[in-house]
Amino acid sequence: MQIIKYIFDRSVAFIGLLFVWPVLLITAILIKIKMPGPVFFIQERVGKGGKLFNCHKFRSMSVGHNGSSVSVAGEARITPLGAKLRKYKIDELPELWDVFVGDMSFVGPRPDVPGYADKLLGNDRIILSLRPGITGPATLKYRNEEELLATVENPIEYNDTVIYPDKVRLNRYYAEHYSFIDDIKMILCTVLGKHMQYCNETI
Repeated sequence: MQIIKYIFDRSVAFIGLLFVWPVLLITAILIKIKMPGPVFFIQERVGKGGKLFNCHKFRSMSVGHNGSSVSVAGEARITPLGAKLRKYKIDELPELWDVFVGDMSFVGPRPDVPGYADKLLGNDRIILSLRPGITGPATLKYRNEEELLATVENPIEYNDTVIYPDKVRLNRYYAEHYSFIDDIKMILCTVLGKHMQYCNETI
């Protein structure tokens, strides 16, 4: 099954890049005009086997901000254009390249920064056996994560004590109960903005 997943990822990513390159080009031009500075936000993330790789996104924040890795809707560091890119997930389109070169998958746990991946202990480290994904069960459940964090008093604490442990639970379940059919369902739910039943809950 993992071989099918790998072939599917690289083939569909290649086709996706062929189709969305006009969107990539237009977005890059808009960023250059509206947000002087680099077009791409490139950050080291933890990939399969704990190997670090460069994850690519369109930049959605101001240059030189000193914010945390936890993003909250409405933050000043997120530019007006960046907010729109994040709302419609356009900022994540460059990750198609990361899927094409084999660093990521369409479905899997979101790639963590090293500090968070280091918190995985015991059986939870099975998550590191997977390629990180553009979408996945935790991504679907917390598709409105930034809006949720904007409603709590301490976003970082809430993320670290509530959201992150729940994401680990879902990602571990995904690793232990992998299904290519579930992958297809999650991709469709992501694209169509739908929900699905998974791990005895609605995500």
